[in-house]
Amino acid sequence: MVYPFYFLKTHKQIAINGLFGKLFLLQVPRQVLIVPDKFKGSLQAREAAEAIAYGWAAACPGDTLSLLPMSDGGDGFGPVMASVLNLEKQVFEGINAAGQARQAAWWLDAESRQAVVETAESNGLALLPRGRFHPFDLDTRGVGTLLLAVGQGGVTQCIAGIGGSATNDGGFGMARSLGWAFLDLGGKAIDRWCELDCLASIRAPTKQTWPRVTVASDVQNPLLGIDGATRVFGPQKGLRPGDFAKADVCLGRLAKVAAEMLGTDFSVTPGAGAAGGLGFGMMAFAGAAIEPGFDVFANATDLETKIVEADIVVTAEGAIDEQTLMGKGTGQVARLCQRLDKPCIGLAGQLTLGKAQGNREEELFWRLAAMVPDLAGEREAITDAATHLKRLANQEAKLSTFNS
Repeated sequence: MVYPFYFLKTHKQIAINGLFGKLFLLQVPRQVLIVPDKFKGSLQAREAAEAIAYGWAAACPGDTLSLLPMSDGGDGFGPVMASVLNLEKQVFEGINAAGQARQAAWWLDAESRQAVVETAESNGLALLPRGRFHPFDLDTRGVGTLLLAVGQGGVTQCIAGIGGSATNDGGFGMARSLGWAFLDLGGKAIDRWCELDCLASIRAPTKQTWPRVTVASDVQNPLLGIDGATRVFGPQKGLRPGDFAKADVCLGRLAKVAAEMLGTDFSVTPGAGAAGGLGFGMMAFAGAAIEPGFDVFANATDLETKIVEADIVVTAEGAIDEQTLMGKGTGQVARLCQRLDKPCIGLAGQLTLGKAQGNREEELFWRLAAMVPDLAGEREAITDAATHLKRLANQEAKLSTFNS
């Protein structure tokens, strides 16, 4: 009888005597935790987890695989959280960022009456034809409608992912839906966010009919300035350089008048610039708390305990790059594994590690591997990501049985 040789630091092995007294090491089935983010434009986090599991199981069928698709608050947050928390999907008649009717979803824990929402169900960039609408003509009214629908469903507390937005209105539209009024010097209501440079006063709603909200933000940008919503994220939504001054004047006036009324300047809070300033609007007008999206995910799923119970952790996303060190989910998983002394394998479509960082990303991971260029070209890796991710996971599973 021949037994496979197995040697991996921190992992399980049994020494046995084989024929002729030779020593063999028999691999014991391992607990493998698979925690991928989405491969943007190619695979949702759940699809990535399934592809990794398929490839790994083919190489190491004795291992026990636990799948935990991840989101740090960006687009796809709702379905990911609903899946891992076993929530029920709810659908209502909402509107998109252009005010057009659409069915929007949110997810409910019927027992606790807590919910998860993804604001991109209403103000998502992916819901609109590319280039048809200018951000000055879009707002977050649908997000307010979404929060009101959740409140009417008897929910007292919800978690909101706010990534993937088409809007840059600082939460103005959402606030109007919740009952806030924005008035000019003549007392006339302002109904377009690009007219907020005329804002003189804000009137609060008479009562709160929406749940308490914890915002999961995937970025830490402030509302205004060179690192703010307009200049960093506006171009991908259709704002042109010539629009920047107008947009920042309007958002700056909104922030100033809100700070005078509320006694707190939320515009400088990390995450205020998320989703075109919706992070700011959620704090100022919905009373939300804002937290790093990865922390929200990790706490809700008890990620640390799952890592402690695992022998190997596999994380993945489309690109592992310099931003991996700056709060991206894959980097956060690797840091947690490092602290808990668990080996973490990072899989990616591409590895683009900057020399300025000294390739410190590599120090976070036990192993790193990418589809491009060894398994596929860039276009092929995008168009057939699942196939190549299966191959990559299979390759790494085999390598994981040796101390490389």
